Amino acid sequence: MDLELKDKIVVVTGAAGLKGSIGETLVQALANEGATPIIIDISPRGEVYANALRNRGIDSIFINTDLTDPKQIEKAANLIGEKYGRIDALINNIGVNDGVGLEASVEDFMKSIKLNLVSFFAATKYCLPYLKIAKGNILNIGSKVALTGQGNTSGYAAAKGGVLGLTREWAVDLIKYGIRSNAIIISESWTPSYNTWIQSLENGEKKLKSIIKKIPLENRMTTPQEIADVCLFTISKKSSHTTGQFITVDGGYVHLDRALLN
Repeated sequence: MDLELKDKIVVVTGAAGLKGSIGETLVQALANEGATPIIIDISPRGEVYANALRNRGIDSIFINTDLTDPKQIEKAANLIGEKYGRIDALINNIGVNDGVGLEASVEDFMKSIKLNLVSFFAATKYCLPYLKIAKGNILNIGSKVALTGQGNTSGYAAAKGGVLGLTREWAVDLIKYGIRSNAIIISESWTPSYNTWIQSLENGEKKLKSIIKKIPLENRMTTPQEIADVCLFTISKKSSHTTGQFITVDGGYVHLDRALLN
């Protein structure tokens, strides 16, 4: 299926994670569809990824940006607007499950909110003039933690709950401009950061097996590529009448009856 993403300007925040992360996989998937991925991140890996894409003839750029700093986000959005004149899609992907729980300081809680929620607002606010030009759309990357809780991660849970709230708020706000707003909800996906977490546990392999057994569809984790595929469909014209939706890509982990697991 041709998703008609060729030459579309797609901004992805938090896109310079390790190879195999959701952000990096999104960038590669966009490039494979002929889109122009714009990488916004603080990690210098972003320049490595953008260089590799330019060597493939793709007009990708990396803008080194601290996503906890709204002024830097505004500057990044304006640079994109000056270079391309429009934004066809914004994927708010940044997210760090930082373990800021009730025992953490208020300051640490606020830092978590700034990175995991305020950055979504700032990126959308400052990209909006260029989204209006293209009648583009917004896709927020969410987490099951917003729906289920997790424990010891108040900052991340609050932020991801806010992301879902903003997704529908923006869907309402932006209907008059023909701009869609949706969210992808992720549960258990095998990424480098997930692997790091498993390796940090004393009984990591046992914990991993217990999680996988609880995923109803095929008893396996969701791959970053599967998430990227749904993201690309959702931002494409093939999903042109979908807005205000929470699309869960998790093999039934959150919503299906646990009786299936017997």
